[in-house]
Amino acid sequence: MSVPRMLTGDRPTGRLHLGHYVGSIANRVRLHQRYESFFIIADLHMLTTRNTREDIERVAVNAREMVTDVLAAGVDPARATFYLQSAIPEVGDLNTLFQNLVTVPRLERVPSLKDMARDSGKEEMPYGLLGYPVLQAADILCVKGQVVPVGKDNAAHVEVTREIARRFNHLYGEVFPVPEMIASETPTLVGTDGRAKMSKSLGNAISLSDDAATVRRTVMGMYTDPNRVRADVPGTVEGNPVFAYHDIFNPDRGQVDDLKERYRAGRVGDVEVKEKLAVALNRFLDPIRERRARFEADPGLVDELIVEGTERTRHEVRQTVVEARRAMGLTSAYTQVRRRAERRRKARATPA
Repeated sequence: MSVPRMLTGDRPTGRLHLGHYVGSIANRVRLHQRYESFFIIADLHMLTTRNTREDIERVAVNAREMVTDVLAAGVDPARATFYLQSAIPEVGDLNTLFQNLVTVPRLERVPSLKDMARDSGKEEMPYGLLGYPVLQAADILCVKGQVVPVGKDNAAHVEVTREIARRFNHLYGEVFPVPEMIASETPTLVGTDGRAKMSKSLGNAISLSDDAATVRRTVMGMYTDPNRVRADVPGTVEGNPVFAYHDIFNPDRGQVDDLKERYRAGRVGDVEVKEKLAVALNRFLDPIRERRARFEADPGLVDELIVEGTERTRHEVRQTVVEARRAMGLTSAYTQVRRRAERRRKARATPA
């Protein structure tokens, strides 16, 4: 590979939001011009927490929406390979080979797995969820990814991938790169309720595809300083979600500094602060909306990108699996058995 490869992606659970943007998509937009970029639509990972028939039936629609969001955010379709994870069964072969290179106690130390189980309402950890980082290692290493953009929650997962790559190479020879992580500058975005990170399931998200009126309505209902009952009461800026969003999405630093100063002094109301945030967010989202409209105006384009990307990726993965099996000696094991069986068949077919 002359150009280093990047692997990243999301589970197809619906449209993407601002939390996705600051946690990973902004990095992808910035990095995909420098790397050969693979974008996984991780529907097998989705099954670890969402596996009803209704969830699965939504995969195609959600995959289309998710890819459209990524393209609208600024990823060039000519420089990105999008693929559907479940359409490449060889990823499961690699997952099986990796399962014996990591222990259960090691996986139990991945902090986000318990959070994922809790957030999905599961009282006990499913086997598939415990093995989530192993399957993720198969995703990254099946295309020999060398760079993985990560948010705060995903760093521990990718560290398992790095350990598996090193372990495999130590046991069987150099086959896989040990991928490097590129952390987001803003790893976590608090939701509009101020209580948890932004999440569709918690209803505290602003989607990249929301129209201007929806964004304004959501912003005007945002959580702010609960101790501030009037505009003339000095307010707290630190930990205030409205100002956290201003810091990230409002490029007018003079306006933001002025709002903070007046807010602390009790000389500006929450309404004005929120109205200016709504304007800043809509200004930020306008180019994304325009690009999304262009992609939506060409029905079937995104589907074609996914199909072409999946076919290309499957070819790559097949080669990787063959290489891994050969390094482990699994290919030669069956070859030895087959040759002995062929000799016996020939001997039986030869007249005495």
